[in-house]
Amino acid sequence: MSNRRDFLKYTSLAGLSAAGGLSLSSCSGSEREDKQEVKLQHTLDASKRHYQQQFNMSGYAAPRIDTVRIGFIGLGNRGGAAVERVSNLDGVQINALCDVRKIKVEEAKARIKTKRHNPALHDTDAEAWKKICESPNIDLVYICTPWEYHTPMAVYAMEHGKHVATEIPAAYTVEDCWRLVETSEKTKKHCVMLENCCYDFFELLTLNMAQQGFFGELIHGEGAYIHHILESLFDKDARWNLWRLKQNDHRNGNLYPTHGFGPICQAMGINRGDCLDYMVSMSSNDFMLEPYAEKRASEDPTFKEFIHQPYRGNINTSTIRTQKGRTILLQHDVSSPRIYSRLHVLSGTKAMAQKYPLPGKIATGHEDWLNEAEMKKIATEYTPPIVNKLGELAKQIGGHGGMDFMMDWRLIDCLRNGLAMDMDVYDAAAWSVIGPLSEWSVANRSHPIDIPDFTGGKWKVNKPVDLSLSQGATTGVWSGKL
Repeated sequence: MSNRRDFLKYTSLAGLSAAGGLSLSSCSGSEREDKQEVKLQHTLDASKRHYQQQFNMSGYAAPRIDTVRIGFIGLGNRGGAAVERVSNLDGVQINALCDVRKIKVEEAKARIKTKRHNPALHDTDAEAWKKICESPNIDLVYICTPWEYHTPMAVYAMEHGKHVATEIPAAYTVEDCWRLVETSEKTKKHCVMLENCCYDFFELLTLNMAQQGFFGELIHGEGAYIHHILESLFDKDARWNLWRLKQNDHRNGNLYPTHGFGPICQAMGINRGDCLDYMVSMSSNDFMLEPYAEKRASEDPTFKEFIHQPYRGNINTSTIRTQKGRTILLQHDVSSPRIYSRLHVLSGTKAMAQKYPLPGKIATGHEDWLNEAEMKKIATEYTPPIVNKLGELAKQIGGHGGMDFMMDWRLIDCLRNGLAMDMDVYDAAAWSVIGPLSEWSVANRSHPIDIPDFTGGKWKVNKPVDLSLSQGATTGVWSGKL
C-alpha cells in the first residue's frame, strides 16, 4: 500500500473478504483504491501461507450412504437443471429446494422426474439455506448460488455435518480457499467442485490416455473460457441481481478459470503427483464493457454505476508453472466477440491433443492430425469405463451434451459406495485460487505470485484420479439399474 496508508483502519474489511470479497461497486474513487489495495494485500499474504495438513482428504472414502438425501440451494440456470438431472437417479432423495425467488422453487419442483421426491420448499427467508445445512434429513448440500455465497454456504454445511457439492468457482478469495480446505479436513466432509468439463467426452478420453502414458511425459497444457455473454451480463432477467455483471465490473483477471483448467490439472496429476508453483497474468484494457455500460445507462439509469470502473479488462492471459516444470496457459474472455472456446490442449513428449476450434484431435507427430480411422482406433482403446457405461444415457438425459449427468452420477455413486472423490477440496481450492491470484498479478504489472500448496506437501504421495469403475458403479436410474 502507498505508505502503508492507514492499513489498520481497513483491517476490519478482512471479514468482508472472508465472506466473499471486498465490494468495489458504488464507492468513490479513493474508497475504491483503498479497498483494492487492502484486497490485493490480503491476496499476497494468504498466498504465502505454509500449511500443515490436519487430515488428508485426497483419497478419503467417507462412510457410504445408501440413499443420499439432497438439499439444493440456488435454483437459477444451473440449479434447476441439476434438480432435474439428479431426480433421474436411484439412491437419491431430494429433500429440500431453496431459492430467494418463489417462482424458481416452483419451477425446480416441477422439473423433478419421479414421484418419490417430496422436498421441503424454502422461498421466503434469505437465511433459509442455513436450515437446509442444519437439517438432520440432509446428507449432501448442492450449491448453485452466485459466486460470493459458495464458500460461506459450503463452510456452514460442512460444519453441520454435510457433504458439499458447489458450483464453480468454489471460492474467489485466497482466504476462502484456505477456509474450505481447513473445514473439509476438520469435519472430514467432502467439498466437491461441480466442474462438469472434467466429464466431457474428449476430456475424459485424453485423461485416460495421459494416465496410460500415450502422450509420454506431459510438458504443456492450455485451457480457456471464451464465451461472449456481454449482452446477457446486463440482462436483469438472466441472473439474479446482475450478480455476474458485478463480478466482471470491478475485478480484472481470470475470473472463471476452472472449465479449461480442471481437465488439464487432472491429466497432469496436479495435487496428485505434481503441484502448481507460481503464475503470472496479464489483461487487456476494457474496450467492451465501458461503452456497452454507457449505452445501457442511457436507456436505464440504474446501469450508471457500471461506468468508469478502473479494475476490469476484456481478455486475460495467465501462465502457470508446476513444481515438475510443466507450463499451463489459461485465457478468459466473456465480453469481446470471439468464437466460443474451452481450449483443451495437452502436449507431451510423444503426442498431443487439442479440442477447439476444431473437434477433438490427436497428433503423434508434427505433420498432421490422425485420420478418422486412427481416431476411432484410439477411442476404442482409450475411452474410459465411465463413458462406455454412461455415455449414451448421459446424452439422452443431457446437460451440456451429457457431461453434467455423468458428473452428477459419479458424485452420487461415490457417496453411495463410500469411494474417494474425483475432485476433492484441494482441487476446489487450487483451481479456484487462480482467480484472485491473477487479479494480483494483473494489478502488479504481471509480476509472478506463488500458488499455495493446499495439500501441505501431500501431493507427492496422493494417488491419481481413478475412473476405472473397479469399485462402485452401482447407481442406476429411475427406470432400472444400469
